[in-house]
Amino acid sequence: MGKESDESFSKRLEAAERRSGLEKKDEKASAAEGDEKSLPALALRAGTEMISALVVGVAVGWGLDHWFHTRAIFLIIFALLGGSAGVLNVWRLVKPPQI
Repeated sequence: MGKESDESFSKRLEAAERRSGLEKKDEKASAAEGDEKSLPALALRAGTEMISALVVGVAVGWGLDHWFHTRAIFLIIFALLGGSAGVLNVWRLVKPPQI
């Protein structure tokens, strides 16, 4: 009775951990997780973060200049803001996690 109930409990516990996402990761999963943070993947993501923030800033600035019939004042301001946001996003991406 004791051995069967222990096995049954272990199976139910493993099933509950899988459903809740608390299951223990095996070595293959940790190796795949390490590949996600490879240098080329990190560089691609950093470049994408930087370019996308800059494009959004330029688009908003151009749209405001077009709407208000001004020269390039909003374009310059929002390009600088977009570039700053891109640098901040890249900084958050590469900084070590706080423990």
